[in-house]
Amino acid sequence: MKVLVLWADNHSGNFGVRVLAQGMAELARQAWGDSVQIGFQDYGAGESGVPFGTKAIARDIGRRDGQIKQRLAAYDVILDSGAGDSFADIYGLKRLSFMVYAREAAHRLGIPVVMGPQTIGPFETAIGRAAAQRMMSTSAVVLSRDSQSAAYAERIGRPVDGRSTDVVFALARSEAGPSLGVLVNVSGLLWFSNRHTDSTAYRRSAAELIRRLRADGREVSLLAHTVNRVHEADDVAAGHELLRELGTDLQLIIPEHLRDVRQAVASAELVIGSRMHACLNAIAEGTPAIPWAYSRKFEPLLRDLGWTQVVDLRHDSDPVSRTQEILAAHDDAALRGQVEGVVSGAQKRLEVAVSLMKGHVDRG
Repeated sequence: MKVLVLWADNHSGNFGVRVLAQGMAELARQAWGDSVQIGFQDYGAGESGVPFGTKAIARDIGRRDGQIKQRLAAYDVILDSGAGDSFADIYGLKRLSFMVYAREAAHRLGIPVVMGPQTIGPFETAIGRAAAQRMMSTSAVVLSRDSQSAAYAERIGRPVDGRSTDVVFALARSEAGPSLGVLVNVSGLLWFSNRHTDSTAYRRSAAELIRRLRADGREVSLLAHTVNRVHEADDVAAGHELLRELGTDLQLIIPEHLRDVRQAVASAELVIGSRMHACLNAIAEGTPAIPWAYSRKFEPLLRDLGWTQVVDLRHDSDPVSRTQEILAAHDDAALRGQVEGVVSGAQKRLEVAVSLMKGHVDRG
């Protein structure tokens, strides 16, 4: 059986995208056996050499032997990751159109599509909602990774088949190394000018967080979770700018592989970060994490798992003080105890996803 994990790249500089790739692949193996052959396809050419973008779609339209159709036809099942949170129109209709084209091509080819655990919506345009309804209605299975997404799907006319959680919890845990103290993930997405939050305020808060943690006697290191070396606006660039601003030589961890990320967070006492998967990787490894959330994808997913230690940058005017309040109310041991309960609950939710995948898509 051949499974294509759609909208994921196992070589991405964004380790959240690698989590989606490896987590979805593990979910496929649990559902259909270790012998399944798994490929990955993102918007770019990736491992296949076939991009799924504007020019490639223009060349593919109207051709029976188009490259995109050939790529899809080589697989028995499509496992659509939705790029985690990209099944929405808030990132623009262009990106959504890529997803629509690939999904419609798969449907016409008769290839069953499983929408793996992902954020669903929001869709703020009529065309976006129509596209979402079509894509969900032609899916063999639709899985959400949080209850808010499930409620949204029902509201637009296609209830999900199951509520699950993020596939990060499908990955095997790492062996911790020497303690790294508190790992802080400063996001390049928010450090530089962006549409999510005030970058100046974010920079100020990140610097103040480091100062206060060190004043409290905490060992602090920085963790880059997106290392897009082609682009300057990544976590590495943000980390270097922060270190220059602080005038300090704190360790900046720049991972090469997802396993490096996971070992780092497993070795930390606590992770504070703005990349959602930096925090989810930590929790999945048994390390408490305090997300500095910038979008609605964070809180519902974590709340469903019973983890409420979240700072919302959209509403908390003083994220540093809010973080300190959380740390004052929960010592490290208490937080670690809560994390283990979260991991156990998450794995049960993924079992639901695996069962539904098995039941709705026969192994070929």
